[in-house]
Amino acid sequence: MTEHLSSPGRSDRLATSSVRALLFLLRARAVFVLLLLLILFSALAPSFLTANNLSILSKHVAISAILAIGMTFVVLTGGIDLSVGSVAGLGGMVAGYLLTQGLTFGGSVHYPGVLIAILIALAVCFAVGLLNGWLVAKAGVAPFIATLGTLYIARGAALLLSNGKTFPNLGGQAVRGNTGFPLLGQSFLLGIPLPVWIMLALFAVVALVAAKTPLGRHVYAVGGNERAARLAGIRVPRVKLVTYLVSSLCAALVGLIIASQLEAAHPATGESFELNAIAAVVLGGTSLMGGRGSVTGSLIGAFVIGVLSDGLVMLGVSEFWQMVIKGTVIVLAVAIDQLQSRLQAKFLPYLLSSSPEDGQ
Repeated sequence: MTEHLSSPGRSDRLATSSVRALLFLLRARAVFVLLLLLILFSALAPSFLTANNLSILSKHVAISAILAIGMTFVVLTGGIDLSVGSVAGLGGMVAGYLLTQGLTFGGSVHYPGVLIAILIALAVCFAVGLLNGWLVAKAGVAPFIATLGTLYIARGAALLLSNGKTFPNLGGQAVRGNTGFPLLGQSFLLGIPLPVWIMLALFAVVALVAAKTPLGRHVYAVGGNERAARLAGIRVPRVKLVTYLVSSLCAALVGLIIASQLEAAHPATGESFELNAIAAVVLGGTSLMGGRGSVTGSLIGAFVIGVLSDGLVMLGVSEFWQMVIKGTVIVLAVAIDQLQSRLQAKFLPYLLSSSPEDGQ
């Protein structure tokens, strides 16, 4: 009789352990995929893990990660920002225009210093983020439509600045007092590229905000249940506005870094960057429905995207096949995210109710 009564208990504990193990694997999927890619590419391309290639890879990862960090805040509220690629292009073009064309007033051309040019470029992109936030939070426009519209607006503005041409030679001239712009994307600190330090600093700040501040808690609350957040007194429009501002500023920073690395600003910079950012966020475990995810996960997702892209290039895979593979990765990531959501919704009450028994 005792054995008969204890069997269901063992069975329940086994089922609970299996469900928890499966959910753990789903949550940590980005880490496992990253390790798998590192092993695969290091075996197929012996030069993949060389110091020179890792330096190049870190720069590429920094670009995707900075975009993903900004995108994470937006997605956590249940939104999406399709304009980040165009905003990156606009940020680089504004800086390029100021450094090469200057500003005409008082009957003469004045060339702002590098810091002023960067701040102006950030301010212009800040305005795009403000527009995105207003359209979504105040005007009630669906995030997909609002940011699709600003995608075209920002890209068109970037093209208008140079009539579709490139602004070259962004190194500046000493006589104009605007030298030093390439340092942003090309310099090293303690042997590590400066963009990587920028990525790490931004990650630390945003992760701290998300985990330890009222704003971070409000972002999760809005994404989890917007109506409940309103009833709890959270200013939902303000929270959404802040997330789009953060996303646009991150995109602007990416555009400036790329222009600095190339010493040239091109209006097509940032095309399809929004897809990489979304892929990194979803791979990192952030739900597209909002309310679940982390900046740390998005950072790992950005590493996956960067390693995948560079590894395929080193293996000589066609650019067309690279697009197919990246698209497949995005679809699989979303499918796995939906599977995780369904499993959590189905088994969470059961797991919670079984926890006391497991502890005995």
